Amino acid sequence: MTLRQPPLTSATVFQKPTVWQRLGFLLSGFDGPLVVAVLLLVCMGMLIMYSAGFDHGTRFVDHGRNMLIAGGIMFVVAQVPPSKMMAWAMPVYIVGVILLVGVELFGITKKGSTRWLYLGVVIQPSEILKIALPLMLAAWFQKREGQLRPFDFAVALLILGIPVALIMKQPDLGTSLLVLAAGLTVIFFAGLKWRWILPPVLLGLLGIVVLVIMEPSLCKPDVDWYVLHEYQRQRVCTLLDPGRDPLGKGFHIIQGMIAIGSGGFWGKGFMQGTQTHLEFIPERTTDFIFAALGEEFGLFGGLVLLACFFFLIYRALVIAMQAPTLFSRLLAGSMAMIFFTYAFVNMGMVSGILPVVGVPLPFVSYGGTAMVTLGMALGILMSIARSKQLVQT
Repeated sequence: MTLRQPPLTSATVFQKPTVWQRLGFLLSGFDGPLVVAVLLLVCMGMLIMYSAGFDHGTRFVDHGRNMLIAGGIMFVVAQVPPSKMMAWAMPVYIVGVILLVGVELFGITKKGSTRWLYLGVVIQPSEILKIALPLMLAAWFQKREGQLRPFDFAVALLILGIPVALIMKQPDLGTSLLVLAAGLTVIFFAGLKWRWILPPVLLGLLGIVVLVIMEPSLCKPDVDWYVLHEYQRQRVCTLLDPGRDPLGKGFHIIQGMIAIGSGGFWGKGFMQGTQTHLEFIPERTTDFIFAALGEEFGLFGGLVLLACFFFLIYRALVIAMQAPTLFSRLLAGSMAMIFFTYAFVNMGMVSGILPVVGVPLPFVSYGGTAMVTLGMALGILMSIARSKQLVQT
């Protein structure tokens, strides 16, 4: 006796997933702690931007739009597996270097710097290298895993040096520092020995000591430093002695320190910052927004922001340590360094411990191009975290 099977219909064979099921699948594997850290920073950024940009046109609305764009970019990049990123590393790096050469030959000059290129739309190729360079270096070391020689590190330094030199020539000290930090992080995590690291570090510290001691003679108007542009020399000299030109080149640092100091421990209160709303703080919605935070939320607000950044960077390093391949570990480590460098350089220059350079505070400062880069960095971290979970399952 045979049992008769019920007729099969399209409804019984194929169950079309709902929109929520599809969205849940795309979101599955996202690193929860990393999402929490980013959301905390985004909330703080929107709160500070509302106050700092209250009488600054549509900055608050535009900042929210940039956040959404960065979130969309993060979501898209998170769907790309690390193996495909590795395959794209060399083409993206080569295109980035070619565009930097194009800037040198046909670039657009604004305020004395040639950093932009017109290709139907105006782009800043140096931003591409913040991601393309770590990708290229991580792929380079992945292909040589287990058989690294001094020659491989020499080639890696050459891969790093070409774009950094082109970016410094624009000149763009802030972006070159970010690209250099991300690249050196990959080389260090790949296994560069300490005996090659300590000499340049000690030499740099010695140079800082000499600079501080000889500051009165080195910062005279007729002294040329050769290795730095004039505006870069002025920024270093202003850092050493802001009172040299308090109403000119030292104005930014002095007003930033006044705003932070006047906030005390708890701050003057939301929307109550006098330095901020009387427009004493220059670039209060971009590079110097940390001064606005320090004035209105005080040391307590600054410590909360530091804790959020610490949590973000810590989580990125955890993802790097747990990554399944050398490529993923090196890439995630460099993304953590990007966030650290952004935050450290911005807070340092506003607080008067670093020269003033054009580096925004991640998720807090207003900006479009930087938010695209940060969204891509977050997407890469999310992708690596998902690949770890897929390997484990």
